[in-house]
Amino acid sequence: MDARTASADQPLNLAPSAREHLSAFSLVFTALFLSHVALLRLPYFWDEAGYYIPAARDFLLTGDLIPHTTLSNAHPPLLMIYLAGWWKFSGYTPAVTRIAMLLIACFALLGIWRIAAVVSNRTIAAVTVLCTAIYPVFFAQSTLAHLDMLAGALTLWGLAYFIEGKWTRSWILFTLACLAKETAILAPVALCAWEILQPSRLRLRERKVGRSLLYLLCGLPLALWFVYHHHRTGYFLGNPEYLRYNLGATLTPLRIVLAIVLRLWHSLGYMNLFVLTLLTAAALLEPAQPERRRIALPVQMTFYVLIAAYILALAVLGGAVLARYLLPVYPLIVLVCVSTLHRRLRWWPVAIAVVVAAFIAGLIFNPPYRFAPEDNLTYSDYVLLHKQAANYLAQHTHGERVLTAWPASDELSRPFLGYVKEPIPVVRIDNFTLAQMQLASAGQEQYDWAYLFSTKYEPPHLLIHSAFWERMQRRFFDDHTDLPPEIAAQMIGGRIVYRAEHRGEWVALVRIERAENASLHPDYPY
Repeated sequence: MDARTASADQPLNLAPSAREHLSAFSLVFTALFLSHVALLRLPYFWDEAGYYIPAARDFLLTGDLIPHTTLSNAHPPLLMIYLAGWWKFSGYTPAVTRIAMLLIACFALLGIWRIAAVVSNRTIAAVTVLCTAIYPVFFAQSTLAHLDMLAGALTLWGLAYFIEGKWTRSWILFTLACLAKETAILAPVALCAWEILQPSRLRLRERKVGRSLLYLLCGLPLALWFVYHHHRTGYFLGNPEYLRYNLGATLTPLRIVLAIVLRLWHSLGYMNLFVLTLLTAAALLEPAQPERRRIALPVQMTFYVLIAAYILALAVLGGAVLARYLLPVYPLIVLVCVSTLHRRLRWWPVAIAVVVAAFIAGLIFNPPYRFAPEDNLTYSDYVLLHKQAANYLAQHTHGERVLTAWPASDELSRPFLGYVKEPIPVVRIDNFTLAQMQLASAGQEQYDWAYLFSTKYEPPHLLIHSAFWERMQRRFFDDHTDLPPEIAAQMIGGRIVYRAEHRGEWVALVRIERAENASLHPDYPY
């Protein structure tokens, strides 16, 4: 990069030394551990319980990269190998898993710290790490065994070496990121295209097409994994239902447009991120402080290309539009915003304090719109409620069958997930909608209990209600409305014997009373 092309640009700095990295690692990991200590023993949650933990446990017990206690969805195996290694030498417990994930989150934060230190300065780097670490989505995901944190960490380090011109290291890190999650291929492909197509005034360094094209080879090990997966299972990209949900059902033009809108919301406003982005927009109206330099425009454009690539690609790929899929680019968004606030506002520490307060509030308090519980501390409420309900069933069912939906069906039948010590027989349904409960009512003799719980977060006071958006949510994004537990209990001829609720999450246990066989509640407006 020619830093002389714009006097306002911040030239690249030398990368931090090994001593600085070690000091930063010690400080960041200690802060992460202390701030997450109350979450370390929680049983496994949602997709952890549904795929990643069973797949890693299968590898631990059998050495087979293809899981056999859950349907393989063709995700590359790097995270599962990593977790199995920890369990092998430290024991199979949730605490070991969560500490292992904290190390990955620390690695991701060190990656954005290195990037910020090189393209800006140490002050911006420290503030970026702080804001990223407490952003609700990042904080909550820091202990959850999902692929996205590992893929994000490796992608950030690959980008750091890319900016510094260390091609071999960059290629290795991007390749490992692809083996953590297949969507990580977006970063090297986007960078390759940008290196070739960028205008000369935005060139990061001397253009070399051959070197840029080598980044496409980051996907070669991933392609070999898919070939191996096909050899073992007959499917390249997971079982047919998984492929249909994540690709076949996502290619409707209207659905893509709506998904882009959702992705833009996730990138600019979600979980109080709007406080940071609006302050940044306001700062752009102020003149720049002459003594403070901006991140060089070619570097900024590299960030924007990656952010745009993730927003657009993830609007097409993936049936679930989850915020955690953007973990590789959230730190870049925070970095650009923090740098802008620093450059244009004399009172920028006050603005950062407001952002930090907003992020902490988003972490603790639920927003007035629908969101995934895994995006703030609501997931811990969910897990604790389910753990308490499982304890009650373990004490009272005595081998009787329990009607419930996923993931509670796995929580009760798989003791290794941390909810029960002995498996409880379950009868599975999809959810607790009217249609599913009618089917359950017809087969009432198959179960003795019903375990009902909130499968979607419903805010008590929805900020904006749109009939059109509700229809689109049901049509394209797997939204549904569960029956209230009282109505569901009436339909299956049961009585609620246990109920607990906290911050919008609830569980209800229903004892089936054979003498009663109510099918529909007369007062419920179907």
